[in-house]
Amino acid sequence: MTDSESTGPATGPTARPSSGRRALEPGIQRDFSQTMSYGGYLRLDLLLAAQQPLSDPPQHDEMLFIIQHQTSELWLKLLVHELRSARDLVAADDLSPALKRMARVKHIQRVLTDQWSVLATLTPSEYAEIRPFLASSSGFQSAQYREVEFLLGNKDRDMVQVFKHDPDAQSALSALLAEPSLYDEFLRYLHRHGYAVPAEMVERDWSVPHSLSPEVVDVFAGVYADPAQHWIVYETCEELVDMEDNFQQWRFRHLQVVQRTIGGRVGTGGSSGVSFLRRALDITFFPELFEVRSRIGA
Repeated sequence: MTDSESTGPATGPTARPSSGRRALEPGIQRDFSQTMSYGGYLRLDLLLAAQQPLSDPPQHDEMLFIIQHQTSELWLKLLVHELRSARDLVAADDLSPALKRMARVKHIQRVLTDQWSVLATLTPSEYAEIRPFLASSSGFQSAQYREVEFLLGNKDRDMVQVFKHDPDAQSALSALLAEPSLYDEFLRYLHRHGYAVPAEMVERDWSVPHSLSPEVVDVFAGVYADPAQHWIVYETCEELVDMEDNFQQWRFRHLQVVQRTIGGRVGTGGSSGVSFLRRALDITFFPELFEVRSRIGA
């Protein structure tokens, strides 16, 4: 039978659609006057109305700057949500779902780091056109970023004072300052399960940043010497190291983008800019987990 004689539809990898239009299937919802729509569920009316450029005359690149930072704040909100849950699960001796939360955190971190590549398309000349309209606003003032740092253990009482203008943010940070971090809860977990974590590491002033403990390094040296015997603890250690590594990559990418955009200029929030960001690269959340690496195989 020739092609002209075929009475059935074309099939197989060489089949082509009969037209450029895809008809709606009969069961697809069309009337949302009485039911929830996609836009309604996501509150897109509010979300998409939140981009309000201030430049006058309008500058094309301000929309990029606003959306970059608003989407980052949404991802930070999810990071806070996941880190709080992970911390609470560790406190409840439930490591398996806590590890699932940490795995998700790592994916979110990668998205946040990749986003810097979009902002990096903003040239110094383009940024100079919108910088005056930022006034004294700066990413340094992100309360959610500080919540993430507090949850990971980089506590700083002085940072709480930056948010006096925002009582809700200040209250949230004050609460986290006084609570154990995710790492604190992990050390408490180890102590409860018979590992030789010193008692002073499990009941202390949580507002003070954790400092390196040789005894905790010894504990982790034992874990890394026999991973199979301590598998879930070993896995948790590596998840924490992955998260810190991702965080450092985010910090470094941030520094790079700021450097290529404003060079050595002072930041809009009054910081020294690049040099201030560079000093953050020396901050570690989980010092024992990096210190122990010099002991493995020695």
